[in-house]
This record gives sequence, C-alpha cells and structure tokens, in this order.
Amino acid sequence: MKRAVLIIPFLFLLSGCNIAVLEPKSDTAGDQAFLIIFSFWLMMIVVGTVFILFIRFVFKYRYTDKKKNFMPKDVKGNKKLEATWIILPVLLLIVLAVPTIAITYEQSPVTGGDSDEKDGTHVYVTAEQFAWNFEHESGKEERNNLVIPEGESIILHLTSKDVIHSFWVPHLGGKVDVLPGEELVYEIRNPEKGTYKGKCAEYCGLQHAKMTFEANVISAAEYETYVNEN
Repeated sequence: MKRAVLIIPFLFLLSGCNIAVLEPKSDTAGDQAFLIIFSFWLMMIVVGTVFILFIRFVFKYRYTDKKKNFMPKDVKGNKKLEATWIILPVLLLIVLAVPTIAITYEQSPVTGGDSDEKDGTHVYVTAEQFAWNFEHESGKEERNNLVIPEGESIILHLTSKDVIHSFWVPHLGGKVDVLPGEELVYEIRNPEKGTYKGKCAEYCGLQHAKMTFEANVISAAEYETYVNEN
C-alpha cells in the first residue's frame, strides 16, 4: 500500500506530456486522431461490458452453502447465445474496420509516378543521417525547416540518401517511411497556421534523437514571398 501511495505523486508528471496526435492541426491529422479516439472508445465499450458481465456472474454463481448440493441442468446448446457471440464480434469488426480501412487507404503514401500533376504545393524532402532537406518548386532549399502555406494540400515527395527514415509531424500527419532510392508521395491536407515539431520516427543511427525539424505553416501570401526570396 505504501508503495502505491509513493507512485501517486509521479502520476502528476504525466500532465506535462503533450499528446500532440490528439491535438490535430490539419485535416490529415484530424482523421488520424478520429481513428485513435473512435477505436479507444469502441474498445472501452467492449472491455466495460466484459467486466460488468464478469462481476455479475461471479456474484450470481458464486459458491454458497445453499448451493452446495445444487446440480445444474445439463445444457447442450443455446442457439440464441451462439448466434449472439458470433454476430456481435462480426458487427464490431465491421464498425471498426470500415473507417480504419477507408482512412488508412486514403492517407497511404504512393510511389512517384504522375504525382507532380496533383493539385497543391509540392515540396521535395530528402532525409539523411541526421537531417532533413526541403526543396520547394521555386528551387529554394532549407535544412531542418519546412515552410508551407496554410489551408492547402501539401504534396510531400519523400526520399532518403542513406538508410530508412520516417517523416512525422504529430500535429500535421505521418508517420511515413522514407526509403533510399525510392520516392514516396504523401499529402497533408489543410494545415493550420503555426509552428510544429517534426522528427524522424524510425531509428536511423546513433544521433537519431537529434534528427528533428520545424514545420512552419504561414499564410499563402507569406509563402509566396518566402519561396521567391533569395
């Protein structure tokens, strides 16, 4: 009991943890957050139901002196119960699978191909140990600083110079593997204005923890000025 009491103060430290994926700042991240929250509450309903039934059965069918000579009837089957525990899990899986598959498919990165024809702002991202390089359509290049316009579709062309990395801006979207020798295209829809932290989400070497960058979302007018300045 004393050990449990000693742990309680440390629980307050969790209040300082920022769960950025649950504070989406783009439509893409919003869909991801919806899936997390939806799945969580669906599973809570299942877990809660199981625990309630478990407790009910423990008390209802517990051993007592009155029941020590009781012999239950031999039950060979119950079609209603059997149908229930087959149909309910199937329905739960359908409810969970439909939005998961739809959103996952929509957000899955695609290989290069004709992606240059997609409407939106195109940014070419090259990962390397241990930095991120960003090149805009105007030719402007930045290192560890991604600047994009708000309220537009951002088309990221992702590739790596060396090992596998993973592009992730928790507030905006990701995680997307970045592969050497291959271009993957990932879309972030309608980012909100602000500055967000990005990182590599795939262990890529001794300085992996330092492979971070800033994502700055600015107005369309500011972005136009930014990409055309020297």
